[in-house]
Amino acid sequence: MTFVSANSRCMTGFSYVEVLVATVLIAVALVPAIEALAPGIQGADIHRSQAGQHYHLTGKLEEVLAEPFVALDDEAQTVADPSTATAYSDAGGSTDRRLVFLSRYDADNADTDNDFFTGVDDGLIWVRIEIAGTKQFIESLVSQYD
Repeated sequence: MTFVSANSRCMTGFSYVEVLVATVLIAVALVPAIEALAPGIQGADIHRSQAGQHYHLTGKLEEVLAEPFVALDDEAQTVADPSTATAYSDAGGSTDRRLVFLSRYDADNADTDNDFFTGVDDGLIWVRIEIAGTKQFIESLVSQYD
C-alpha cells in the first residue's frame, strides 16, 4: 500500500519545458542532416542527365553503324577532316544536337607518323558521336569486313 502525503503530488509525463527543449534539439539536429542529403540529390540529377545523354549518343551510333560501309566511306572522303561534322549530324536547332565525325583510319601506322588519320587503311572508318557543347562523346571503328 502506498501513501501519498497531502503536500506531495504524483507527476507523470513530461513538462512543457522538457517538450520544448526536446523539440528545439530535434530541429537543430535535423537542419545539418537535411543539408547533408542535398549533394546526393544533386548527384542523382547529374547522373540522370549523364545517363540520358549516353543513351542519346549510343542511339545515334547505332543509326550510323547501320549505314552501309560504302556510304560511310564516301562521307568520310567527302569531308576529309576528322574535326568537321558530317551530314549524319542532327539538324542545327535540335536540343542535345549530336555531331557525327567520320574519317578513314590508319590502324597499322605504316607511315610511322603516329597520326591515326593519315596513311589510311582501306576498309576501316573511325566514327565519333558527340553532343554539341558538352564533353560527352562515344567513338567506334567500323570495318567493311564486319
